[in-house]
Amino acid sequence: MNDEDIDTSDIPPLSEEFFAKAQLRMSKSSVKVSVQVDPETFAWFQAQGEQAEQQMSAALKIYAEAHKTHSASVGKLA
Repeated sequence: MNDEDIDTSDIPPLSEEFFAKAQLRMSKSSVKVSVQVDPETFAWFQAQGEQAEQQMSAALKIYAEAHKTHSASVGKLA
């Protein structure tokens, strides 16, 4: 499935108020790893500001959490 195939019409838009109140939450402990990232992706994260590593970590956590939920729901259907 491609991004274009996903129906997001039922997702309400996020307001400016949402982003004004949004906070980056990082866990207290972490594991240091080395990961290869393509230059374009790394440049994008660096362009977001000083906390590129923290933002990359948060993005990975969001991805993992989304897939945990997805995996759990798929398991229930089987």
